[in-house]
Amino acid sequence: MKAEIVNIGDEMLIGQVVNTNASWIGEQLNLAGFVTGRITIVPDRPEDILGVLQESFDRNPVVLMTGGLGPTRDDVTKEALCQFFNTRLVQDDEVLRDVEAMFRRRGIPMNPLNLSQALVPQGCTVIRNPNGTAPGMMLEKDQKICFSMPGVPFEMRPMITEFVLPELKRRFIPAEIIHRTILTHGIGESALAGMLEHWEVQLPGHFRLAYLPQPGLVRLRITATGTNHEALAREVEEQTGKLARIIPDFIIGYEPDSLEQLIGRLLLEKKRTLSTAESCTGGYISHLITSVPGSSEYFRGSAIAYANDIKTGVLGVDEGILKTFGAVSEQIVASMASGCRQLFGTDYCLATSGIAGPSGGSGEKPVGTTWIALAGPHGSSTRKFSFGTDRGRNIRQAALSALNMLRIELIR
Repeated sequence: MKAEIVNIGDEMLIGQVVNTNASWIGEQLNLAGFVTGRITIVPDRPEDILGVLQESFDRNPVVLMTGGLGPTRDDVTKEALCQFFNTRLVQDDEVLRDVEAMFRRRGIPMNPLNLSQALVPQGCTVIRNPNGTAPGMMLEKDQKICFSMPGVPFEMRPMITEFVLPELKRRFIPAEIIHRTILTHGIGESALAGMLEHWEVQLPGHFRLAYLPQPGLVRLRITATGTNHEALAREVEEQTGKLARIIPDFIIGYEPDSLEQLIGRLLLEKKRTLSTAESCTGGYISHLITSVPGSSEYFRGSAIAYANDIKTGVLGVDEGILKTFGAVSEQIVASMASGCRQLFGTDYCLATSGIAGPSGGSGEKPVGTTWIALAGPHGSSTRKFSFGTDRGRNIRQAALSALNMLRIELIR
């Protein structure tokens, strides 16, 4: 069964508010075994709401709608629903009691606008709202259902989990949907697609593959749909195994794990400790590491050696090397990693130095040039990367590349 999500509000169309409702509702539908056919944002105008309702119902039997249920003049969803479902607004005494109780608890006097919250389309099924004054509503027409809910996430989410999803499961048989997301690093989306083309075209018809690129990573999401969960899970594992044999050098993990979580587990298993010496990444590597609960067991600290005198004065980098090779060089990151490892007394140290941009590059060292070093019990290794010109992307790519260098070392 497919459902459509309709979000109402000018604030989303002008970029003032991010439409987090759609992503959350889509995720909940998917987890429950239902497919989101389309997501639409419309302005606070009755004609637009009426139009999208008709279009949505022409495609799919269920619409989940949020927004436009407040007490002010720009909240026109209820009026549009009345017109579409050929009904009128009536006062619901139970909703009125809920609204009055809410204002008593808050110690705020009610006004006529607040009283209008108790008006609902005649014949609808009211969805109670314990967290606000605007009730949700379920309306039906020609065996099709519209759920209308407030746009405030704190109010809408309990309605989805406690009323909407149980109602959908009662009326429809949900499918079994299994996702497996593979994290890859060190290869671009188009190159991956080329390597996986033969495997991808041979996937069963109920499988889909999505490429989800982001700075430093390409996520590959396998989606399988069926009726038998155990059989589907075996198929997903089989196809994941085939994919892993094609690109073993580029797979760094599987969601819900992140690269930093994987690094943490490896360090704990091997009873190893880590420090970082960061220049161009400015502490982003240590931020990723410490975002993992329990990281204090293996991470000792970081030296953010942004200025050259910190590189020499704190990490012990030789001034002569700095003058000869420059701050962005193999020799400097190797010295930073060695000095920081000794300073913090750790088994491993990651060091970075680069030109994050958007300015500061040269013909010899353009923006995006980054050196990364890893110092450890078995010696040191360095690697040069050439990223792009976007500062934020360069910082994240450098951090993930550094962590992957450590991952490879730890699993050897």
